[in-house]
Amino acid sequence: MIKEKTFKIFTLGCKVNQYESQQMRESYLAKGYKELDNGELADCYIINTCTVTANADKDSYAFIRKAERENPKAKVYVTGCLVKNDRNRIREVSPLAQILEKSAFRKGISGFHAHTRAFLKIQDGCNNYCSYCKVPLVRSQIKSKPIKEIISEARGLINNGYKEIVLCGICLGKHGRDLKEKNDLVTVIKALENIEGEFRLRLSSIEAGDVSERLIKQFESSKKLCPHLHIPLQSGDGRILKLMHRKYEAKDFIALVNKLKKRIPSLSITTDVLVGFPTENAENFKNTARVLKAIMPLRTHIFPFSARPGTVAWQYHLKSGVPQDIVRERASALKKLSDELSYQFRKKFLNKELEVLCEGDTGYAQNYILVDLGKNNGCTNEFLKVKVGRLDKKYTFAAG
Repeated sequence: MIKEKTFKIFTLGCKVNQYESQQMRESYLAKGYKELDNGELADCYIINTCTVTANADKDSYAFIRKAERENPKAKVYVTGCLVKNDRNRIREVSPLAQILEKSAFRKGISGFHAHTRAFLKIQDGCNNYCSYCKVPLVRSQIKSKPIKEIISEARGLINNGYKEIVLCGICLGKHGRDLKEKNDLVTVIKALENIEGEFRLRLSSIEAGDVSERLIKQFESSKKLCPHLHIPLQSGDGRILKLMHRKYEAKDFIALVNKLKKRIPSLSITTDVLVGFPTENAENFKNTARVLKAIMPLRTHIFPFSARPGTVAWQYHLKSGVPQDIVRERASALKKLSDELSYQFRKKFLNKELEVLCEGDTGYAQNYILVDLGKNNGCTNEFLKVKVGRLDKKYTFAAG
C-alpha cells in the first residue's frame, strides 16, 4: 500500500498571507497531498511567515523550529514576507529548510479553509514607505489582479457557497494604478455586484488618502457593499504623523470620518494605532486619544512600536526610543479607551435590527459588529435578521 503524502500549513500575519496560504493549500491538494491537523506528523510543512513586527519574526522562526521538532524527517518550506531579506537568518535557524517562492502559486482560490467568509486578494505591493514599516522593503512592487480574473474567482467562491467576499491587498486602494485598462477599486466593486447570488462584499484595510468621493458614492448606492471601513490612523499627533511619513493631518482624518458617518449612517470605522513611536511624548499620546474619541471606532488595533532594521524609524529608535514600560502603560490606557468607545458606538444599535452572517453561535453584522446569537442556534453560513437586545463592554447580544 502506497503511503499518502501529507502536509501542514502554518500561517502568520495578514489577510493577504491567509489568502496566499489558501493558494498553496489548493496547489498541494491538487497534487494529491492530504492536509493534516495539528498533532499528526506530516511529510511536508509550509511556514508562511510575516515580518511586520519583531514579534512576527520571532513567531515565524518558532514555527520553523516547531515543524522540525515535530518531524525531523519532513521537508520544511519557508515562504512569506520574511524570506525576502532574511534568508541567511532562516538558514542559520534551519539549515535544511527550503525557501519557497510564492510565484509558483499564482492561480486563484476556489474555497477558504475553515472560514465562512472568503478573502480575495486583488492587489499586492505598497510604495507608501511609512518610516516604521518594513512591508515596502519586502512587497514594494504594486501589482493589481486583472478585473476578469477577479470576477471569475469571486464567481467561483460565490457558487461554492461563500456569502461574504472580503477584498484585500497590501495597499488595497491602489488597485488598478499599474494596469493599462482604466479601472480602480470602485470599478472592481461595481463589476462584482453584477454577479448573481446572495452575497455581500467587504473591504479590508484602506488608507485615508484612497477613500475617494467615487468610493463614498459607491457605498451610498450599493446594496452589496458592507458599511464598514478599516482606515489606519497610527497617530493623532501632527509631529508624529510627519515622522511616520503619513500623508495626512489629524484634522483631515477626523473630517473624513465625519463625512463618511454623515453620508453612510450605519457605517462603522475600525482602525490601527501605533503606540510608542520614537520621540512620542505625553502630549503626542494625548492627541492620539483625542482623535480616537472624535472618530469613535468600533474596534482599535493597538500595536506597540517595533523597530525594524532597514526602515527610517530604526535610526529614530536608536537615538530616541520610548522606554518599554511607558509603551506598555500607554497601550493599556488606549485599550481601555478603545473598549469604551466601542461600547458607545455599539449602543447606537440597541433595539435595532442588523443583518448578520451566522457563523455558529456568533456572526458579523454588515457593519462588522460581532453579535452573540446564543448557543445552539443551529445556524451556519446564513443571513439572519436579528434585533440587538443588550450589550456590555465587550459583547453585543441578539434579543432572546
